[in-house]
Amino acid sequence: MSSIIEDLIARKIFNNRGEETIEVDVITASGFGRAAAPAGKSRGKAEVVYYPQGGVEQAIKKVDDLIAPELAGLNADFQEEIDNTLHEIDGTTDFKNIGGNTAFAISLANAEAAANSHNLLLFQFLGGNAANSLPYPLGNCISGGQHARGKSPDIQEYLALPHGAESFLEAQTANTQIHKKIGDLLKKKSTSFNGGKSDEGAWIANIDTIDAFEVMAKACEEVGNELDFECGFGIDVAASSFWKPKEEKYIYESEGKKRDTAEQLEFMLELIEKYHLAYVEDPFNEDDFDSFAELTRKSKNSLICGDDLFTTSTERLNNGIKINAGNAIIIKVNQIGTLTDATETIELAQLHGYDAVVSHRSGDTCDWHIAHLAVAYKCPIIKTGVVEGARIAKLNELIRIEHFLGNRAKMADLKIR
Repeated sequence: MSSIIEDLIARKIFNNRGEETIEVDVITASGFGRAAAPAGKSRGKAEVVYYPQGGVEQAIKKVDDLIAPELAGLNADFQEEIDNTLHEIDGTTDFKNIGGNTAFAISLANAEAAANSHNLLLFQFLGGNAANSLPYPLGNCISGGQHARGKSPDIQEYLALPHGAESFLEAQTANTQIHKKIGDLLKKKSTSFNGGKSDEGAWIANIDTIDAFEVMAKACEEVGNELDFECGFGIDVAASSFWKPKEEKYIYESEGKKRDTAEQLEFMLELIEKYHLAYVEDPFNEDDFDSFAELTRKSKNSLICGDDLFTTSTERLNNGIKINAGNAIIIKVNQIGTLTDATETIELAQLHGYDAVVSHRSGDTCDWHIAHLAVAYKCPIIKTGVVEGARIAKLNELIRIEHFLGNRAKMADLKIR
């Protein structure tokens, strides 16, 4: 059969931070797939282990000696069987033996090889004829927190979301213009601004948390007026990164303020109301399901999204569903290991009314698979930067998909609540 796996080839490559990562080729009788693993700087504690002891070199050795012989002869069409085999080979709950990134690269490469074996694009193979909606691009424009250096906002990401656009190309055009306008505004606002950018291509500037909001709001409003559709914005707070458990406070160094959980909730509600935030990610530490639920109840017309809270895990998502903690979830396949695991989480989220947001990682490659996953699984948002090379690879792939679909293409149903 054309989809029978003949070989796996693993190699070391580098991500956009210059860090070592693993890339895997899956070769079938008449097809080929290739995928490389990303790496996050801000990671949830419940994520799978990236690599076995010994790092990338050891992961490659395990592919050559252990995994390739087990997968050879299996049918790439049966993704669940491939992914279950990876779990069986590893034998742990967190992929500490073969590495979650190893599993990720094999799983995604296998899906592409299966699609290629049938002369289909990946989104067609996974989503069928119903896969014809494009996600809205959620683009990081100002970096703070762990993604920045020196004096910068405590909030990790300020994100443009042009949810009034009628096509993906329009939406991405808006994000590039917002990004450029923010650069111009920062030059006027900060004498020390020198055009520095983070790993994701977002601007880094010596401004405080609230100044960043003002710059974002002005840029989004001006571009929205110029293009004649609404350009909203949101934030990734990454609150776990500045939550101090001993003090039970969130430490905002740029403001010189400390906020307890109740004050953090009020601060988030104030920001949502003042700036009409369309999206708020990880506003509390990763184990505070109750505060997520309270913010979700009290906020209006805003997606309250969990990343570190859920880590693409059905178990953690179920905990959130029970108390309505959040109404959106970040999907990062390498947080959970395989495409099958991530698909189960997406389906559970959609069943319970959560918007699934397919996401890059800060340390990424020019791998484009998440663009296809967003279309295949009808995810209304893709979070993948604006201008940096690893991000453009994914964004340009979505432009190609939209062009390929032609008159069938439409924008996803985005439920800004």
